[in-house]
Parts: sequence; structure tokens; C-alpha cells
Amino acid sequence: MLKQQFKQEIKKELWQKLGKGNINAVPLLKKITINYRVSGAKESKETLELAEAELMAITGQKPKLCCAKKSEASFKTRQGDPLALKVTLRAIRMYDFAEKLFNLVLPRLRDFRGLSINSFDNGANYNLVIKDQTYFPEVDLDKVKQIRSVQAAFVTNTSSKKEAKVLLSALGLPFKKENKKSN
Repeated sequence: MLKQQFKQEIKKELWQKLGKGNINAVPLLKKITINYRVSGAKESKETLELAEAELMAITGQKPKLCCAKKSEASFKTRQGDPLALKVTLRAIRMYDFAEKLFNLVLPRLRDFRGLSINSFDNGANYNLVIKDQTYFPEVDLDKVKQIRSVQAAFVTNTSSKKEAKVLLSALGLPFKKENKKSN
């Protein structure tokens, strides 16, 4: 639904708003990468399986297991220990996840007044952390044994933070209102 709306309406609006010469120069959302840290994965295989099932329900795609690349004594990890789960969404699943996040999950957050515009990295990609996975409607609350955070990175094809902000706002990402100080 959001993908069709983007192709039919949003892309043309962005083209006019940004004043691009070619409609194909309009910034696009390339992918959404979701990281899901699983702290007790090396002690319990059941914890890892539950986390994998939760992330699969949230994204609709089987996650990839990310393991430690080298041993680190200060973090008590050894090479090959499971650390997190990762999913990269593209095309229709990406737009479906974005629409669900913008319209269902973010409005459910307590005291939500919008997202910070300071979360853009140098490549004009937006990073967002939701501290509780139970805000997603697909998560079965009876099976949740541990609260985990969900980190999502919205990767765009532009290098301008301004253009990326305009793109994400047009897609429906609610940013905080900027306070204009009067002197």
C-alpha cells in the first residue's frame, strides 16, 4: 500500500518540493536493516529460538544470526558466540514494515512526541531504537520472557540529510516539531 502510494503520489510531490530536474533523481528508501540484540543467546538456545521467532513475526522474514568475530575478555565473549539477529528488508516488505512502524508502533509509545532529527548519520541514513519489542502487534505477550530493544536503520540513496528528512517525512515518519525561539 505505501509502495503504491509512493510511486503514484509521494514521488511526484518530492520531485516538485525538492526542485529536481529529473524525477528519477528523487531520493529513495533503499532498505531497512533491523538489529535485535539477544543478550542470553550463548547460555540458552531457547532464548535464541524465542528471539528468532519474535523477529520473524515482526518482519515476516527469517533473521540472520550474527556471531562474535573475535574473543573479547572484557565483554566475556568468545569468537563464534551468538550476539544478535539481523534482518534486511527490501521492496514490498520494507514498505510494509515502514507503514506498520509509522502507523501502529510509534503512536503506541508512551509520551511520544515525535522522533529526533539528530539521528541521521553522515550517509543520510536514519537510525531509530524502540526499547521494547512488545509494542509490535505481532509479538505474543505470553511468550515474551525478556524485554529487548529493536534497532532499525533506514538506508536512503541520498547523501543529503535534508533530502533524507523530506523523504522520510513524506513516507510518514513523525519528526519532532522544531521550536522556534522568539527574541
